[in-house]
Amino acid sequence: MVDQVEISSFDLRYEGYRLRSVGAEKALLLSISAQGIREPLAGVDKAGERILLDGFKRLRCAAKLNIGIVPYLSLADDEPCGIIELMRISNAKSLSILEQARLIDELINVHQMGNAEIARLLERSKAWVSVRSGIISQMSPNVMDKIFNGQFPVYSFMYTLRQFMRLNGVKKDEIDEFVDAVAGKDLSIREIDLLANAFFKGSDEFREQIKNGNLSWGLKRLKQSYQPGAECTERERQVLKALEITQKYMRRLILICNDTRLKTNTFYAQANLLSGGILRQLDAFTQAIRQFYDRSRQA
Repeated sequence: MVDQVEISSFDLRYEGYRLRSVGAEKALLLSISAQGIREPLAGVDKAGERILLDGFKRLRCAAKLNIGIVPYLSLADDEPCGIIELMRISNAKSLSILEQARLIDELINVHQMGNAEIARLLERSKAWVSVRSGIISQMSPNVMDKIFNGQFPVYSFMYTLRQFMRLNGVKKDEIDEFVDAVAGKDLSIREIDLLANAFFKGSDEFREQIKNGNLSWGLKRLKQSYQPGAECTERERQVLKALEITQKYMRRLILICNDTRLKTNTFYAQANLLSGGILRQLDAFTQAIRQFYDRSRQA
C-alpha cells in the first residue's frame, strides 16, 4: 500500500549505495516540477524507523522543490528482506551492476547471508552473486565513494581500471592514486582511458605529471600521439575513424540500454528491430574484429 509521508521521516543510511548522476537528476527535477512524483519511494519500516532504499533522486528533487510530502511504499519490515525485494524488482527499476554489487556486499558482510541463500532468494545463479560480490572486493573505500558520488564514471572503473587489475596486476593503491588524480575533473571516458593507459603503462614522467594534476599537458601529448599521421593512407584514416566511432557508441549503448526513461511501446517496437539486426550481425562482427585485432597486434 502506498502512503503519503514526510520527507523528514526517512533514514538515509543507504543513500551512498546508489549512484548519483547530475544529468539524470536535472531531468528528473524538471519532470517532478511539471508532473509531481509519479512513482513512490520505497524502503523498509523497521522498529519505528523508515529506512529508504529506493528514490533518493526523487527525495533530493522534492527537497529542492519544497515538496514536504511524498508517496512511499514499504517493501518489508527488515533490511535484508527489503534489499532482496528491491533487487527482485530491479529489472523494472534498473539497478546498475555496481548498485547490485554494493547491496549484495551489505547482505553478505553486514547481514551474514551466504551466496547460495542470496542466489536462491533472487532466483539467480551463485555465479551471478559471486561476480557482484567480487566487484566490491576490488574497490577501495576511496574509489567507491568517488564512483557513487558521481565524481568518477562507472564505465571507466568497470571496463578500463579492472582490466589493468586483471591483466597487468595493478594494485588497489595504484588505482587510488589514479582516481584521486582524475576524479571530479569533468573528463570524458575517452580522456580517462588515454590517461589510464599512460599512467599504468607509460613512462615515469607521464605518471608523475598525472599525479601532480597536469592533466591538460598529458592529454595534449597523448591525443597528438593518437592522431593518424601523414604515413596513413586515406583508406586507413577512414578505418581508424570507423573504429573510433564504433567504440564510442558501444560504450554509450552499454550505459543507456537500461535507462528507466525508455518506456513507450513505439520506442521498444523500433528498438527491437534495430537491436535484432545488430544481434544477427554480432557473431560475424566479433570474428572480423578479432581477426583484425590479431593482425594489428602482430604489426
